[in-house]
Amino acid sequence: LELLDFKNALEQFQKLVEKMIIQKTKERSGLYTEDDDKIDYNEFYKTTRTLFGPAVKGHNIQAFFRKTINNLEKPDWLEIFGCFTGESDGLPSQSKEGMVFLVSEKKQITDSVVKRKDMIKGIVKIPHLDFTITASQRGVITIFNNQRKSFFRYSFYFHQDTSWITGCDFLPQLKYVVAVTESTVLIWDYKSEEDKNNCFVIKPMKNCLLCVCTVTMSDQPAKDTILMGDDKGYVYLLTMTSDDFIMKQYKAENESQFRVLDSENLNIVKRKLHDDWVGKVKYISALKRFGSCSADSLRSFILDDIKRLEDNL
Repeated sequence: LELLDFKNALEQFQKLVEKMIIQKTKERSGLYTEDDDKIDYNEFYKTTRTLFGPAVKGHNIQAFFRKTINNLEKPDWLEIFGCFTGESDGLPSQSKEGMVFLVSEKKQITDSVVKRKDMIKGIVKIPHLDFTITASQRGVITIFNNQRKSFFRYSFYFHQDTSWITGCDFLPQLKYVVAVTESTVLIWDYKSEEDKNNCFVIKPMKNCLLCVCTVTMSDQPAKDTILMGDDKGYVYLLTMTSDDFIMKQYKAENESQFRVLDSENLNIVKRKLHDDWVGKVKYISALKRFGSCSADSLRSFILDDIKRLEDNL
């Protein structure tokens, strides 16, 4: 569909859904009187196909109709429209790129390790490894690996102290998962076959860490750089290589799965960019710049070269 045609079709479709919701609501309350404009499934199907043409698949129309009927108060538009570029269940990706309805393509994954009173604080997709990483507030880090069209997972439970996890990301060179808590930085070697000593804990961190992201640079083949933000307005730059994880650098307690790295021995620089909490940091590869967001009324967003974190100008 052309952009203008799609916009018009979308407006007509919204009116169709609103009319159907009003009708079904009156039916359930016993106030509806049948007329020639009654919208049943056949009418809904016919009108939708007329509006969107071959971009709409029959099973997706049926899925959305059923979803709307079961929840008349508010249709979840975010679960209806989108662009799907992957492959699944024998349908080539080319046939899916133009699809409008995606209800039946979505999957719900239940993480049995994350408890009911817990919540997911970070989720990162790693396309080249077909990974999705999640980190829960109470310390459960999970990697979902989509292989053979079914998910399996690696889970790690950080329960060393009462600090909550506030974010996570993936280190592409070292092949580790990084997460930050209110007082520490976690580096998890998910590939390790050992149940113990497979996680590095970097501490002490003076302020409360609130967010983290990985800096991807093509000229750094043997090291990873990590951006972090805290509750005092500081943005940190932590560069790590495999040498940082050698035996002499850490100490491990008996019967512990954690190896403690002293933050004083690592290459960490920081700079105060805001006068309030740093809510989000992100490295934008296309611009070769990093962005930092804050609730600071004077400097709520900063976009700059990563090297500026290392100077005092």
